[in-house]
Amino acid sequence: MIKNNCATHITCKKSHVRNTLRWDLSPDEFRSQTESLITRVKKFYDNVGSLNLDDVSVENTLETLAEAKLEYASSRHVLDFPQFVFPSKEIRSASTEADKTLADFDVEISMREDVFKRLTALQAKLQVDVSPEGKRFLDRLVTLGRRKGLHLSKEVQEQIKVTSKLISELCIEFNKNINEDNTSLVFSEHELGGLADSYLSGLERTADGRYKVTLEYPHYYPLMKRCHNPETRRKMETAFHSRCKEVNSTILEQLIQLRAKVSSLLGYSSHANYVLEINMARNACNVSDFLDTFYETLKPIGIKERKYILALKKRECLMRGQHFDGIINAWDLPYYMNQVEQCKFAVNKDKLIEYFPLHVVTEGLFSIYQELLGLTFSEVEHAHVWHHDVKLYSARDTDTGQEIGHFYLDLHPREGKYGHAACFGLQPGGRGPDGKRRLPVAAMVANFTKPRKNWPSLLQHHEVETYFHEFGHVMHEICSKATYSEFSGTLVETDFVEVPSQMLENWVWEKEPLRRMSRHYKDGSPIPEDLLDKLIASRVANTGLMNLRQVVLSKVDQTLHSSSFADTAQVFTKHYQDILGVPATPDTNMTASFSHLAGGYDGQYYSYLWSEVYSADIFFSRFKNEGIMNPKVGKEYRKVILETGGSVDGMVMLKSFLGRTPNQDAFFQCKGLTKSH
Repeated sequence: MIKNNCATHITCKKSHVRNTLRWDLSPDEFRSQTESLITRVKKFYDNVGSLNLDDVSVENTLETLAEAKLEYASSRHVLDFPQFVFPSKEIRSASTEADKTLADFDVEISMREDVFKRLTALQAKLQVDVSPEGKRFLDRLVTLGRRKGLHLSKEVQEQIKVTSKLISELCIEFNKNINEDNTSLVFSEHELGGLADSYLSGLERTADGRYKVTLEYPHYYPLMKRCHNPETRRKMETAFHSRCKEVNSTILEQLIQLRAKVSSLLGYSSHANYVLEINMARNACNVSDFLDTFYETLKPIGIKERKYILALKKRECLMRGQHFDGIINAWDLPYYMNQVEQCKFAVNKDKLIEYFPLHVVTEGLFSIYQELLGLTFSEVEHAHVWHHDVKLYSARDTDTGQEIGHFYLDLHPREGKYGHAACFGLQPGGRGPDGKRRLPVAAMVANFTKPRKNWPSLLQHHEVETYFHEFGHVMHEICSKATYSEFSGTLVETDFVEVPSQMLENWVWEKEPLRRMSRHYKDGSPIPEDLLDKLIASRVANTGLMNLRQVVLSKVDQTLHSSSFADTAQVFTKHYQDILGVPATPDTNMTASFSHLAGGYDGQYYSYLWSEVYSADIFFSRFKNEGIMNPKVGKEYRKVILETGGSVDGMVMLKSFLGRTPNQDAFFQCKGLTKSH
């Protein structure tokens, strides 16, 4: 049985590039390699820290630290990434332990006061003997030092260090708990009414003939959208938002207190203001204004959509002889939002999914990205990978034939695997000490339905959109041409990082690309024109409620990180009701499995909406105007946005590519809204 259909159908060349990353470490090797890496990197910092202040130079200080950071980032992810993807629990645990040790070391090296003093001395004496990117690197290191309190007293520094280590450890535990959760529920065929035979046939059966349903995405979301038994949906929604509830609620509430403590020691009014200082938004007030303006625009749309959904629910309850309670429950939303698409836009999801086999989508996605960005992908034969589902690819510049990076695709769920879709940077690009360029490596991890005997992996359209989004992050990683690994790929402002990937989502709503990435899994026929038209028109379906949910999550995040302590379940419940107009399910706590809050988006979840402003402007102003498959615009985009990485500010990149200051017009238009004045 073919484990990953995309590998056998992709029309790209084969490559014999040797993979340099090792995925066969034993638990003991995780420990020894972690210790070895720490020793090697510490030596670089010791050398800089021991320099006479008068002797500091670009070569012995800045370039030494650049080499240390490249060495560290290039070796670290072989140790900390396996916890998210390895089949062996023993290896996942060893990787988690390595991550904890390295997270402690991260705090140690970020708080080297001796190194900080050498950097400030270099900054003071520096004139013009450094490149603009070199100066940006130096300024960033000094800024990060100040943000760690290295200009403050030893006593304060020690408090920050101890607290920061605890924060890192708790974040790792929080995410480990989610990844290791294997909750499942059992239902009879009657309780799963409305679900297709193809869905039921993919479920494990119990001894008494009932069906075992997990909380993994390919099980959870189709059920919530299609099952017409409200009690089944209620049980699933309750279980889904109760994952790790006890342990992770406690951890998250500890994290909120600890982050507030560190921010206060550093002189900030809140953790939100601390993290936002180096983002495009700059402070919590600007984020609040942005979210409030967006909410006011969406509010009347949301009211109208809820009214329509309530009418749908009333009609269905009468038709099925079910009790109509007069409210929209959390477990009703996905189900009736799916019905809105069918009723208002006549999108036949059962028919549509048949045109998106995973191998066809992958083939189309590859061809679009290759043509647009001037790249050529080739599968690496006999690659060393962590699971037989995984494939490794090499990417080359089409014009020069020069290899620019590698990427892995790991697309199917399995026990213990990271449960969402994400891109993991595994090795940064950057100039090595020998002057040669180190090639970036990234991995896309997703949880698309696995192919079965006589049944391919078929994607819902929203999964196709997810695929394009995450692969956009992969391109951002591997196209990077930054000199310093500190600025490689997605190492940009957090509220800019989603821009490139969100921009590329637009291709799944355009006819020509959609035709390229679809054909019927049985006979290879194209999507019928009327179905294609209906799908594209449905982009604005549920605009109000979908975007209001993003406002809810952004507001929850901002509220939690503008406080020194919080009842996380209560905060979520309040915002869910106030903004979305729907009661949260009793005795649940969605924030206990809100991995962003322990995964680098703390105080920054608003970035998804914020970035959409810019991604919409880029797409509609340049690609839609000049041709969505225009390779000239695509290559300019690659050069100005993707290759630059974090070596210049996001706003500078945007102005350069747009030829003007960005605005919000396209953002509101693409959501079917008119900008409020």
